Amino acid sequence: MYYGAIDYSDIANGEGVRVTLFVSGCTNRCEGCFQPETRSFTYGKPYTKELEDSIIEALKKPYIAGLTLLGGEPFEPENQAVLLPLIKRVRKEVPGKNIWSFTGFLFEELINPSFSKHCDETDKILSLLDVLIDGPFILEKRNISLKFRGSENQRVIDVKETLKTGKVTLYLE
Repeated sequence: MYYGAIDYSDIANGEGVRVTLFVSGCTNRCEGCFQPETRSFTYGKPYTKELEDSIIEALKKPYIAGLTLLGGEPFEPENQAVLLPLIKRVRKEVPGKNIWSFTGFLFEELINPSFSKHCDETDKILSLLDVLIDGPFILEKRNISLKFRGSENQRVIDVKETLKTGKVTLYLE
């Protein structure tokens, strides 16, 4: 997996100060995408063990609230294979931190085993997330006043509550 950028003090992509990893690779091709360069699966730099170690170390700082994954598309199958070990490591080594992820897919698609992007890692990743911002960016529904999302169709989902009840529960509502 490649990544386009990493921000060790992000305040825009989740609550509090966060470590944010912008993965590369996305097949969604949303019109008006704010990072079209990350569509390429080889954009940026290769993800390495050293980068993962630096993410874990940064998350140990007391002022860091958690980890955010975005892109690109974290839920492309080739990205899921690399992100699952990172997420497991975060849960084990810095258990007090929350994990957010963005996706251009819908939650209902991701949990469907017949969805083309659903793979062996999908359900496990979802079970380890706290918040998922789902849905494609839709230029006609762009709204810069929304918290943590770019268009009105996107949802900020409380993943743990949603998995517990079987009904999509919004985080901010």
